[in-house]
Amino acid sequence: MLLDKINRSTLVQEKTLDAAWLRNEVLAHNIANVDTPTYNRKDVDFEKYLQNALDPGLDDVIVHRRHSFRFDDDGGLDSVGARVTEDYNTLAMRIDGNNVDVDEEMAQMAKNTIKYNMVTQNVNGKFSKIKHVITEGRR
Repeated sequence: MLLDKINRSTLVQEKTLDAAWLRNEVLAHNIANVDTPTYNRKDVDFEKYLQNALDPGLDDVIVHRRHSFRFDDDGGLDSVGARVTEDYNTLAMRIDGNNVDVDEEMAQMAKNTIKYNMVTQNVNGKFSKIKHVITEGRR
C-alpha cells in the first residue's frame, strides 16, 4: 500500500515536470514569435486535467468521457497529459493581430521555472529518503 502511494506520487510529479517542460517550450515559442503578424500566443493546460483525475466529480467524469479519458484504479493518471492551447483573446491584440506580451511571457516563464525546480527538488528529496531507508536497512 505504501509502495502504491509512492508510485502514484511519483507519477503525478513526473507528469507535472513534463507539463512544466512543455510550458517552457511554448512560452519560448511565444517570445520568439512576438513580431509575427497574426500570431496567437499558446499556453499549456495541465493543472485542471490533473485535478480532475485526482478528484473526479460527476461533472468531471462527463468531461473526461467526452475527451476519451479513462478512469483506472489510479484515478486516470495514466491518461492525464498537458495540452497546448491557443489564446484567441482579442482584447490584448495589437494592430498586427499578434497577442503576445513579452513581459507577461517572461513572468510566466519565471513562474514556470520556479515550479519546475520545486518539483525537481521534491523528487530528489523523495528518492534520497528511499535510498537512505534502503542503505540503513542493510545495517
